[in-house]
Amino acid sequence: MNAPAMIDRRRVLAGGGALIVSFSLSGALAQQQDAPTAAPAPSPPGSLKNSPYLDAWIRIDANGSIEVFTGKAELGQGFKTAFQQIAAEELDVAFESLKVTTADTRLTANEGYTAGSNSMKDSGTAIQNAAAQARELLLAEAARRFGLPVENLRTADGAVIAPDGERLSYGELVRDDMLHIQAQPKSKLKDPATFKVIGRPVPRVDIPAKVTGGAAYVQDMRLPGMVHARIVRPPSYGAQLTECDTAAVEKLPGVVKVVRDGNFLGVVAEKEFQSIKAMNALAGAAKWQETARLPKQDDLLAVLTSLPAQTSTIFERGNSQVLNSQGLGQKTIEATYTRPYQAHGSIGPSCAVAQLIDGAMTVWTHTQGVYPDRQGIAEMLRMPPASVRLIHVEGSGCYGHNGADDAAADAALIARALPGRPVRVQWMREQEHAWEPFGPAMVTKLEASLDGNGKIADWHFDVWSNTHSMRPGGAGAMLAAQHMAQPFAVPAPRPLPLPEGGGDRNAIPIYTFPNAQVVHHFIPAMPLRISAMRALGAYHNVFSIESFMDELAALADADPVEFRLKHLEDQRGRAVIEKAALGFGWERGQKAPQDRGYGFAFARYKNLAAYCAIASEVEVNRETGRPRLVRAVAAVDSGQVVNPDGLINQIEGAIVQSMSWTLYESVTFDDTRITSIDWQTYPILRFDAVPDSIEVHIIDRPGQPFLGSGETGQGPAAASIANAIANATGKRLRNLPLTRKRIKQAIDA
Repeated sequence: MNAPAMIDRRRVLAGGGALIVSFSLSGALAQQQDAPTAAPAPSPPGSLKNSPYLDAWIRIDANGSIEVFTGKAELGQGFKTAFQQIAAEELDVAFESLKVTTADTRLTANEGYTAGSNSMKDSGTAIQNAAAQARELLLAEAARRFGLPVENLRTADGAVIAPDGERLSYGELVRDDMLHIQAQPKSKLKDPATFKVIGRPVPRVDIPAKVTGGAAYVQDMRLPGMVHARIVRPPSYGAQLTECDTAAVEKLPGVVKVVRDGNFLGVVAEKEFQSIKAMNALAGAAKWQETARLPKQDDLLAVLTSLPAQTSTIFERGNSQVLNSQGLGQKTIEATYTRPYQAHGSIGPSCAVAQLIDGAMTVWTHTQGVYPDRQGIAEMLRMPPASVRLIHVEGSGCYGHNGADDAAADAALIARALPGRPVRVQWMREQEHAWEPFGPAMVTKLEASLDGNGKIADWHFDVWSNTHSMRPGGAGAMLAAQHMAQPFAVPAPRPLPLPEGGGDRNAIPIYTFPNAQVVHHFIPAMPLRISAMRALGAYHNVFSIESFMDELAALADADPVEFRLKHLEDQRGRAVIEKAALGFGWERGQKAPQDRGYGFAFARYKNLAAYCAIASEVEVNRETGRPRLVRAVAAVDSGQVVNPDGLINQIEGAIVQSMSWTLYESVTFDDTRITSIDWQTYPILRFDAVPDSIEVHIIDRPGQPFLGSGETGQGPAAASIANAIANATGKRLRNLPLTRKRIKQAIDA
């Protein structure tokens, strides 16, 4: 993989005619000053709202080539293909004629992090509206040249066409004075009934290189003159480097340099295997002082609920105290659910490439936020942010805050010591497993009462968790900066605000209960390093809510699907539940075959994104306790569907990933070190456990806003599997993961 050319848009614009659709709200703001009593002007949609002065979303060159820009990072979710479809549709050009450029601090908008299933809602919406407005500009220019009304013209195949068939290509129409166009709050979008590209299955543009052994990932990058670096990490949190004689290591074949800065220790060599051998030798020469500081792994429930916490009621309806005092709640149950620390388990350990040339640092990285990571690296290096450029390159494994940002910081710190030469840093498997930020452990406690009609009359939900995001934005979030001789302090953890939330994401039920209370116990300091993991707190909160809904359905002697519909007013949610149940063949009172169970679960991700319902059939070996997901049937409503194959891929991936979390995954540690440092000590789903079938039914909503779908399936999948295991065994398991050991113990109890 070669480095992209170092050009910026201003330099490109100087080279010839091009249309850049850029946006300014200054005119609208000036008008508002003249009419102070008028209602505020509506904001442009999607990411245009937060970035109104962007240089460009859409570029059309004089030769007719078109480039689309997004500040979001392609992580394997397939949005690069979807964005290309959106732009092709609104511009009336062939899909293949477009190029999509993703997150790059020199070329693209600052769209923060690619997280929370927000890419389609934010960037996809911005691109759709920018493309539509660009098309209107081209039509207006063509109307001027033809001397015809705009309504007499049409667009097709990258050209504006007059009634007599005369054509003007987009390349012929672009003029430099089309720049600095104000983003309109409302674009003239195409009628969904006329769509030719949106809503059609299109093969993903990022797949061919991945399945043919091509250069697909940052791990594949090889630049001229590149050297290879490895890091020697401390053996545990807080360990101090007390001694390290580097003389022998520096004499090893190929070794270019040993870089030490406090507890940060790295070695650079000409060839990759030379760097690995040098790393092992350097690790042997390093002496560390460690401190036992980790809690008891087997007592996480007590540990988390006893840590200092900031408690707040985040949702309240009705008056449950009055209800209970009047004795209206006739049946009451309680339950506690736990989630362990879980690793991202990226198949390819984190990697980055950095190069310092003439005082400018360039870093190629699979971070999910090039601008925040640039800020952190610039602070660490004490360089102005303008002198640091981050370019996103896909990594082989992601979805959340894994070691990507840390590897980027490692590479930048070492590249500073070797000006001019590209430095590639590749983590080792044990480093990834021991040092990446984990998905946080969580505890939820639920209590609910049923009235005489078998409906939920009173609902209490408590969740203990922490911020779920310690991503960069400052140097202190990155290991290299923490380990320097003059270390940067880890930033204070903060709760993520609702409605999206962090540990309290999806803690507020979407169901309608007359009396309900949700309490968030925010834990500022966690014993293990933690940060964002796909779906954040929604995975465990939905697992808890939907498991408890099944427990309440059993208490009410009600069918689980009917019980959910009984408490749900949201019509789109009801449609998704009914679609999944129908696709599965769910019937009231049905019994699964011997040693099998059926389970159902539903959620709307963040209560504002995509809807997803999943029905599962699970087989349990009663002799060993081994569970196996046999089949899953899902239904999803993600608003307007751009690429149905891409949406199906997302839901299938969510189910498989959640299945792995739910049945297998748990970080282990002793009082000093992380002990789950490889695939033996941190088992994940294997190929022999993959379901026989996963069926996804899409409810398309043409013309409706895009709803994020990448993380909508994790919570429902977990609860659906748990409910199926309970149905198969007659035993309810509430502590994740639902391992065969725990299932066997429950069966034998």
